[in-house]
Amino acid sequence: MAIPILMPKQGQSVESCLIIKWNKKVGDKVKAEEPICEVETDKAVFEVEAPEAGTILKIFYKEGDDVPVLNIIAIIGQPGEKIDHLIPQKTVSVSKEEYVENQKALTPDESLKKTKPSFGTGLIVISPLARRFAEKKGIDFSQLIGSGPGGRIIKKDIEKALLQDEQTSIINKGKKFPGPIKEIKVVGIRKIIAERMLTSLQSTAQLTLNTSVDASNLLACRESLKSGSRMKRLHKININDFLLYLVANILPKFKKMNAHFLKDKILEFKQIHLGFAVDSPRGLMVPIIHNAHLLSLEEISQEARRLNTACQEETILPDELNGGTFTVTNLGTMGIETFTPILNIPQVAILGIGSISLKPIMKEDKIQFIPHMSLSFTFDHRAVDGAPAAKFLQELNKLIANFNLTDIKLP
Repeated sequence: MAIPILMPKQGQSVESCLIIKWNKKVGDKVKAEEPICEVETDKAVFEVEAPEAGTILKIFYKEGDDVPVLNIIAIIGQPGEKIDHLIPQKTVSVSKEEYVENQKALTPDESLKKTKPSFGTGLIVISPLARRFAEKKGIDFSQLIGSGPGGRIIKKDIEKALLQDEQTSIINKGKKFPGPIKEIKVVGIRKIIAERMLTSLQSTAQLTLNTSVDASNLLACRESLKSGSRMKRLHKININDFLLYLVANILPKFKKMNAHFLKDKILEFKQIHLGFAVDSPRGLMVPIIHNAHLLSLEEISQEARRLNTACQEETILPDELNGGTFTVTNLGTMGIETFTPILNIPQVAILGIGSISLKPIMKEDKIQFIPHMSLSFTFDHRAVDGAPAAKFLQELNKLIANFNLTDIKLP
């Protein structure tokens, strides 16, 4: 009997998956649990397997399509079987909110025509649905003229603006540009990263505090582990491992930083699930060291290396990218002195690590050049005030400046 193959749901937050590659085509025979295609979420790449042996009778999506989870992507069965009852009917679904909005646009309230909208100067009258759609598509609605009641911008106006942008893009393609041009579609994880970064900046009140800290002790400890025999098994530990360890051990004292902001509530977490940014072949990924506050320096170092390798080899699991409560991102290894980290929403804070450079400091009536590391701390001002954020950074500075190997937890 012919059966449908659904796009699996990989985790609660995954709404769609991108089909990267079809391993089979219509008419090919497959074995039970044989991979028929490869798909990509915003978290990982995985294979969709045939639920049973048979022949591929129908494929509904092509490579590069972004498919909602639980949609039928293919049908498997025996050659000649009837499959009409399994083929999804093409219907256009309209949400209740959109339906009501469209009806209002068609039959506007006469009172709204006679009265100017009671909004302050400079505020834009736009429906919540239209605003979400515009933000998702990257449309600037500040100059649009609404067609809804009282000049209200509705979804139809955003769709019209989107179409005009596409037409303008097509026209521009006809213009001559110097040299060859490569057009790259924004799909998969790059699309997810773009949407999340834009949403993060548009939906939060981000503020970044910058400082620098004496890194002399940190460098001395690192050198001691590399050259000494007392703790030989720790010779692979690097500066980033030290910082992950210190952050994990300071966060329990600053619960407001280890939190999520969710519209009308803030969730403070007792456990520290520490994310760290990784530059992988697929783009930016943030694997999570779960319960980092319970781990020793050596265990954090080992887990960070394991997760980084999994990201580079594209074997990272969705669960290893979920559940973070705080994030650390380090561009110092690339020589970047200071930068502005973007919040990994709904987290309320992220720490950026810059490079280590010599800084002139007046010490014992002399100017000495002391190695200093720059720190950039971004927080959501809706959830955290400036003073608590500054105290967190101040306390972290003390831990780094006074760091000693005798302070570390051993496994």
